[in-house]
Amino acid sequence: MSPHGRGRPRLHYLILVFLLGAILAPSLSAQQGQPLDPKYTVQFFQLQVENQDLRMAYRDVQPTAASKGKSVLLLHGKNFSGFYWEPTIEFLAQQGYRVIAPDQLGFGDSSRPDIHYSFHQMAENTKALLDHLGIQQVCLVAHSMGRMLGVRFTLLFPATVEKLVLENPIGLEDYRKLVPYTPLQQQYAAELSQTYEKMLDYQKSYYPEAWKPEYEINVQDQARVLDTGEYTRDAWSAALTYEMIYEQPVVYELSEISRPALLIIGQDDRTVVGKSHSSR
Repeated sequence: MSPHGRGRPRLHYLILVFLLGAILAPSLSAQQGQPLDPKYTVQFFQLQVENQDLRMAYRDVQPTAASKGKSVLLLHGKNFSGFYWEPTIEFLAQQGYRVIAPDQLGFGDSSRPDIHYSFHQMAENTKALLDHLGIQQVCLVAHSMGRMLGVRFTLLFPATVEKLVLENPIGLEDYRKLVPYTPLQQQYAAELSQTYEKMLDYQKSYYPEAWKPEYEINVQDQARVLDTGEYTRDAWSAALTYEMIYEQPVVYELSEISRPALLIIGQDDRTVVGKSHSSR
């Protein structure tokens, strides 16, 4: 749900240690604050879900150094798209990895259909994208909501996942036990009432240290559909994906993961799904 930008340089360092099996010295902090214009070309994969012709946006970046012959799949969080992975994409490509960073349906440049959103379907869509690209195995890095998807993907397609990294994840709890039920229409109304200022204030709550101007690029990415004809569809998709998070726990299946996995949680992580509705 959050970018956890406060710990990204250190967390991405640990991720790369896990992926490469060696210590890498560079810090990623200097890569923050890139312009909003995407650095990498966004491509589109056509797929059909519930008899609807849809498109899934993705970035497919080839290594810029000697290739290791490996691919990394990056799964984004709830309030973001594949765009916020750009500094990580650049660094991984420099280490010889091919990097795939999709926008899941309902997010970023992908279609925002009125469908039953599920982590199963998102996993199927992502696997179809990898098949389309001819990628048989990946190191999977999943952040926030992407962690719930990453777990589901690994359970459905274990042979496709070489290693699994869960960075500041949500879904370590069953939110049905922690968060009072919110009717879908009520959640939709809340999404329709969003403004740039509300999004900015919400993202500021992620960081225990002082807010930095370079973090605002993630707010700009989230808010780019405001005041457009797409926003009502975006708000509905946002409500449906919140419902997916609340009602489709993966925590009970963690013991079934058979691939090497690394869990990284920032010591000052303050993100709690539905904390504004919870009495705990």
